[in-house]
Amino acid sequence: MAAYDLNSKWYALRPRRAPLSHDEEVKEGFMKALAKMYTKEESAILCTQWLAFANLHGPTFNRVEVRSDRATLAQIDPIGFRWMWHGKDALELRDGWTLSLYWDVNSEDAMQIDVEEIQEGLVGVPLLEEIWNGPYSNASFPVYAEDIDAGGSASPSTTMLSEVARSKGITIVGGSISERNGDHLYNTCCIFGKDGELKGKHRKIHLFDIDIPGKISFKESKTLTPGNTPTVVETDVGRIGIGICYDIRFQELATLYAARGVHLICYPGAFNMTTGPLHWELLQRARAVDNQLYVATCSPVRDITAGYIAWGHSTLVGPFGEVIATTEHEETTVIADIDYSLIEERRMNLPLGTQRRGDLYQLVDFDRLNLENH
Repeated sequence: MAAYDLNSKWYALRPRRAPLSHDEEVKEGFMKALAKMYTKEESAILCTQWLAFANLHGPTFNRVEVRSDRATLAQIDPIGFRWMWHGKDALELRDGWTLSLYWDVNSEDAMQIDVEEIQEGLVGVPLLEEIWNGPYSNASFPVYAEDIDAGGSASPSTTMLSEVARSKGITIVGGSISERNGDHLYNTCCIFGKDGELKGKHRKIHLFDIDIPGKISFKESKTLTPGNTPTVVETDVGRIGIGICYDIRFQELATLYAARGVHLICYPGAFNMTTGPLHWELLQRARAVDNQLYVATCSPVRDITAGYIAWGHSTLVGPFGEVIATTEHEETTVIADIDYSLIEERRMNLPLGTQRRGDLYQLVDFDRLNLENH
């Protein structure tokens, strides 16, 4: 049985139609498929979950087509809404749109091309976007939340990342997903080492609560809890600091990372169409040049049919504030080389570290201070 992460291809296949929940034919066809593997009660629950999942993404697929020689229909694993396919039969819902999935495609294969391409770079660190396993909305965070600490079927997204990191022998900065821990939800980035082990977990420290009249209003604090710990991870490709989206606005966090010897700060983020054009690249270049290190960002693609529209423009910035690589807002892979020797070169050119006036101002690293006091 092969598992395929539908989310990775979802946005590219989205037709603009009416919500699935209003289509009784869709429900009836889906129930018939599930009835081959589940009781009527179980099928009803799974059907409700699938329709909720689909409506959060906004699509209506009028036909589901599976290409395979197997004999049975589709099965759904309710944990994480991962699709599992056994058969070739197609769900004929209505004419129009077709979603084709292949038997031998699994979650590892879904990343295989990108991972192999990135391995050709000097750093070899795939960086994913913010909230890549579901829609970015307060309504969706609880629906797609995973128990990362429990792992396995309780967190299929991180399980997949761990498997890819191990099988490909690379470090992965896994963007962010919605994490459930007890009664709290977090916006969390996981970093996996070459052995597939979890090397670090960053919970978004600064929640995205803004209100720009006539433009955008969003409050992550309605559903999410802020993290309390800066995250620095020692990897085979250098010392990496992690921030998530709104964290990039706070220079103090980046300065703390620089003081801890970080070479690269990764910010998975989803800036919007209001602040993105003005601030996204500006903040990346500011964090990089102020601290004389590398900054990498990864954004979701822009989907104008979504409730929250991302600006896009994933970027890599060097220690002199130079944009090394960037892209527009479509789905793509940005690949670039990082030369850490430039960090020391730039710090010799502009010796900001020795020129700071510690007699007038200081940054206090409370984590280190607490360790020293104990």
